[in-house]
Amino acid sequence: MKFSIRKNKKWMLIFCSLILFFLGYYFEGLEPVVKGPTKEFRVVEVKKGESAWAIAQKLKNHGIIKSSVVFYLEALRKGYYHKLKPGEYGFYLNQSLSEILTMLVEGKVLAKKITIPEGYTLWQIADLLEKNEICRKEDFLKLAESPQTAKQYGLPGPTLEGYLFPDTYYFYRNSHPGQVIKTMVDNFWKHWKKYEEIAKKQKKSLKEIIILASIVEKEAYLDSEKPVIAAVYLNRIKKKMPLQADPTINYALKSFRRLTYKDYYQVKSPYNTYLNPGLPPTPIGNPGEASIKAVLFPAKVPYLYFVAAGNGSHVFSVTYKEHLEAINKIRETPKNPASNQTSENLVYKTPSDKPSTEPKSDTKL
Repeated sequence: MKFSIRKNKKWMLIFCSLILFFLGYYFEGLEPVVKGPTKEFRVVEVKKGESAWAIAQKLKNHGIIKSSVVFYLEALRKGYYHKLKPGEYGFYLNQSLSEILTMLVEGKVLAKKITIPEGYTLWQIADLLEKNEICRKEDFLKLAESPQTAKQYGLPGPTLEGYLFPDTYYFYRNSHPGQVIKTMVDNFWKHWKKYEEIAKKQKKSLKEIIILASIVEKEAYLDSEKPVIAAVYLNRIKKKMPLQADPTINYALKSFRRLTYKDYYQVKSPYNTYLNPGLPPTPIGNPGEASIKAVLFPAKVPYLYFVAAGNGSHVFSVTYKEHLEAINKIRETPKNPASNQTSENLVYKTPSDKPSTEPKSDTKL
């Protein structure tokens, strides 16, 4: 009998020790990997269909949690077993297991930072979004090029070209393209509100302003020159001269390569401003605020011509004769090693000095 009591006490002691050990292990597993402030950050992707146990092991292998067993048991205890959402997550190593579970249940996936450069076209934006795994290129373009989408957002259309505001955004991986578009168009309207009344007073339509701003965006390298370049095009419109803007042909070709002489007259497109008077039918990219502002507040200059100087700036001229002299002078200038532009890779515009004899444009600008 004494032996039995001793034996039971022994097993009881072992049992209690195991319970205490397990409780210690369990509570320790609830704690963050790193205690106190830390900037250490880990990214992990939870795939669709992965079980709670598979997720627990993945988090443990990435050093985000202390115990996969404790994570799994907590998911069971809280009823989160089938509620862990897929996606790309970012966790700090000082987050508790409870915080990590909450993020997974609420689907607080990691937002990716993406910058849309000024002047990017719809297809360039689509490529960038797909490259960053925000959404599929085809899905984005299907909506962005739809007249219905333009109508939905109150835009003059027929596509969203010109109205997706270039900026830095935070999007989730595998976002719905409609949400991406809404964010960018809303941002456009937010910035446009600052200039809406000014445009009305100048009797300039939204579409005309954005079209010209998109051309200025593609032509200007320096923000300081944008009002001058805008003035050149506005002056040419007033004189019924063709714009002869190279980027409009590039847009028609869907390639911003160096143009050849044949391109100017063989690219049969309404976007070819060498063959067609006035503005092209739509913007040729998505302009930034500085280019929009330049169209509304152009420089008060008499220039009708400009040519790239090879260092990012341009030389502006009033007459065709001055323009040719500027071209010849630039051609004779030695290459600047600090610049990527040289006289060899410039396209020189040589438009007629006389007003265009082609049909007059309906452009109001």
